[in-house]
Amino acid sequence: MFKKIGAVALSTGLVLSAMSVPVFAEKPESPGKGNGNGNGGKKIDNIIYMIPDGFSGDYASNYRVYKGEDAVWDAHLKGMFTTNSANADVTDSAAAGTAMASGVKTNNGVIGLDPEGNDLTTILDASEEAGKSSGLVATSTITHATPASFATSVESRNNETEIARQYISSEVDVLLGGGKNMFLPEADGGNQEELNLIEQAQDAGFTYVETRDELQNNADIEVVEGERLLGLFADDALSPELHRDQSVEPSLAEMTEASIEVLEQDKDGFFLMVEGSQIDWAGHANDPAWAMSDVAAFEEAVETAIDFAKQDGKTLVIVAGDHDTGGMTTGSGAYSGLNADILNQVTATGDFMATQLNEDRSNTREIVEQYTHLTITEEEVQSIEDASDTALAINRVVSDHAGIGWTSTNHTGADIPVYAYGPQAEKFAGFYDNTALPQIMADVLRVSLDN
Repeated sequence: MFKKIGAVALSTGLVLSAMSVPVFAEKPESPGKGNGNGNGGKKIDNIIYMIPDGFSGDYASNYRVYKGEDAVWDAHLKGMFTTNSANADVTDSAAAGTAMASGVKTNNGVIGLDPEGNDLTTILDASEEAGKSSGLVATSTITHATPASFATSVESRNNETEIARQYISSEVDVLLGGGKNMFLPEADGGNQEELNLIEQAQDAGFTYVETRDELQNNADIEVVEGERLLGLFADDALSPELHRDQSVEPSLAEMTEASIEVLEQDKDGFFLMVEGSQIDWAGHANDPAWAMSDVAAFEEAVETAIDFAKQDGKTLVIVAGDHDTGGMTTGSGAYSGLNADILNQVTATGDFMATQLNEDRSNTREIVEQYTHLTITEEEVQSIEDASDTALAINRVVSDHAGIGWTSTNHTGADIPVYAYGPQAEKFAGFYDNTALPQIMADVLRVSLDN
């Protein structure tokens, strides 16, 4: 692969999208020191953009109880932002990802295109144009909406095979996640009609890996020599953290570390997006243990990124969810305290527990207590046995014990916190729209994001 080398446009401020005009709070004149807020004017070579899909303020609050202490991002809270899409008050991940990648609102379901169908330049594109390397990491299929928003353009997020095809012809250097079937032809059990995109990827300079050991053994590829890395560790999405086979699937932190090792070779710097995809899926399922365990896995990845940023000194780490999922609350129903810490004992998702019930559900108590280590009441057993959605009923029982409430099984329009660590982190202070995030990144990287 030949990297694009382009002129780096010096930005004199935020180039705000005509589609959205965010309102910024006044920036602090004297940044703090020693906490990721200092060095306000220091040059930045690298950005690690970490997206916990579906994560909002109440996820943060419950995770603090679950963990028993502050999360790594708590000390680096900078601001909040709004999330509506171009055609709806409540966004989906495609529209949110597009806004967070390009600075332009689009319609729900659309990736990389504005509402009129025009291609959009993303912060990843702009970074590549400035000669930087780039990478995308996710625990979903790598062709899912959020990672796809940074490097592809499709009218429907469901066209994951086209997204896979566009990845191979793009200039992204590292792609790690699930979704092997999106790259394989139907003859090999995949979803492509005829194309074998894994073979095409290898022809285009990608080293292909599909296990944790293979990833760790190939993290020394020479990106500066045009080598690239494609890791597809599952046919579909990766496993929830509660069920991950550590001998086969790498953790999100391990994929983050491997990506940094590859990309940091580039003296011009890099842009890396890392998504904790399944926090969102847990929110849709109203599954508190799945949510908290995947937040914990995401935090390990953030710690990996911040550790690198501390050593490097020229790396900015941004943590920002794309929207809230499930309307999680901190406390629920008849107040009984905040008990999210009990979720550390849960060893399976509600979906998995539901598959373990026999036809008449007569083993409900046995299965739920085995995997949750809770003692449930006869009334709770009956609620699960009578439910049309068994997994959801199990999750509601567990949520009640944990003191966690839910208002939806879909996304909500809640405002989302943004955290930042590294040089010029203070520029993320304030209250604004999600379209401002890539504009700020372009500003601090001194690259052109022209939409």
